[in-house]
Amino acid sequence: MRTVKEISELTGISVRTLHYYDEIGLLKPTQKSDAGYRLYDDRALEILQQILFFREFDIPLKEIKAVLENPALERNQILQMQRKMLVAKKERMEHLIASIDDILKGENKMDFAIFSKTEVEEMFQTMFEHMPDNMKELAVKEFGSIEEWKKHYIKTVSSEEMQKGYAKVVEWYGGKEQFLSVANNPISKEAAESYNQQFDNLLYKLAAKKVCSPDSSEVRELVSEYGFLMKQLSQIKKEHGLMVAQAQYYRNEKIKPMIDEKYGNGTAEFFAQAFEAFYKDKSTQKHNNTPCRESKWFPAFFMPTSENGTEMTCFCD
Repeated sequence: MRTVKEISELTGISVRTLHYYDEIGLLKPTQKSDAGYRLYDDRALEILQQILFFREFDIPLKEIKAVLENPALERNQILQMQRKMLVAKKERMEHLIASIDDILKGENKMDFAIFSKTEVEEMFQTMFEHMPDNMKELAVKEFGSIEEWKKHYIKTVSSEEMQKGYAKVVEWYGGKEQFLSVANNPISKEAAESYNQQFDNLLYKLAAKKVCSPDSSEVRELVSEYGFLMKQLSQIKKEHGLMVAQAQYYRNEKIKPMIDEKYGNGTAEFFAQAFEAFYKDKSTQKHNNTPCRESKWFPAFFMPTSENGTEMTCFCD
């Protein structure tokens, strides 16, 4: 058994911090001496080691406590979790070191990597596991094998252009960990089909309002409902950025003809203008409550910064 002072000297953690961990139930002493002093055995020291590891990644104490108390997680599972985090951090450190080395050599390179190689590989694995068999067959046919397909995916997602795009998506989610949590835990096929049906119904209703101003109250109501569903499906904190990107998506030269064919000629541009009108005004807390009136096409309130649309694909189980 070790006293609080001995644990403090061994780990570098202050006595006050150890007392606090006891108070919140994060690390209880194994027992107390006759004099009332806290005593810790080797198992308690191992738990403290796990706590310190999670704290190294700035994980809140409340979340650490939830992980350690989760009956479904065994010791080896926690260690595997920590190992993955450590490998990802190691890769990020290696990226930073390589970037510094390039600068020292006179090569002014910027590293825009958001995800490490390990994280990208996990994203591919999750996508692969939840992808319908017919889509897997098409991908294997295109790339020749699963391994070649994986190499192509990793190369594409790791590119500077894609990483810059992911930086914006991560911002929508409020952080990388939140994004990865959603990406690695996709919704069920049934839930996805339900959402898709609701989106489809809303777009047909929106298409029927094409004679209205994109800023009319009827159109705004439908866009608001669409945005709420998108927020639920994507599990993001704020849907503003995603919906503006969706407007750009409707203007994509490959997507626009398909939207017009399904919902009616000119609907892709109308959808884009309706989304932009609503979310541009929402950001300034100003909006037009005028009812629907027939009108000619209004100029777009927001022009996309890129000619290429942002395509987002969700594979569900």
